[in-house]
Amino acid sequence: MKNKKLLYIIAIFCVMCIGVIGLFYFFTKNNYKTVKFGNNNIKSVESIKEYILNLESYEAQIEVEVYSNKNQNQYKIKQNYKVPNISTQEILEPQETRGLVITYDGNNLKIENTNLKLSKIYENYPYVAENNLWLSSFIKDYKSDEKPTLKEEENEIIMQTKQQDESKKGSITKTLYIDKRTIKPTKLIIEDENKKMLVYILYNEIKINSSR
Repeated sequence: MKNKKLLYIIAIFCVMCIGVIGLFYFFTKNNYKTVKFGNNNIKSVESIKEYILNLESYEAQIEVEVYSNKNQNQYKIKQNYKVPNISTQEILEPQETRGLVITYDGNNLKIENTNLKLSKIYENYPYVAENNLWLSSFIKDYKSDEKPTLKEEENEIIMQTKQQDESKKGSITKTLYIDKRTIKPTKLIIEDENKKMLVYILYNEIKINSSR
């Protein structure tokens, strides 16, 4: 009788062990699936990249640091851009250049000083947004790069492109950082081939596709 009772207890114990092992396997398997499902973030990264690359317009207030061999200049600038090449750029700081506004309507370039009430118009002017201060310039370079890079980190997405700098007969690297939560650019860094900083742009405020 005692042996039967002992065998009964052992049998129940074995069933419980099998059940625990089964549950462990179930949760492990499903947890693996969850992790694997989390890899779908790759799709969201791609969609954010496409969102930036297909930008139609933006308004931004930026802080800019421009580095040269001899000095470093800082600016606060307000930008407005609309595809294909309509743009306005107004300098807010430093004080000595405050009120300088550069406007391009796709054909004519207008430079004015709102403080001094002076203006100059250049007709049939080449595309003015072809400079490194514009987000549209980064987008154009990224699209033309045969091997651009796209990287995801914990809180941000990093897009990078390398272009030939004809003026210096070398290459420059542009790196755009995008907040994953807001899907907005936070900064743009431009470096030469020796990783020397050329331009640092901080996006204090930016509205994308707000003025279609």
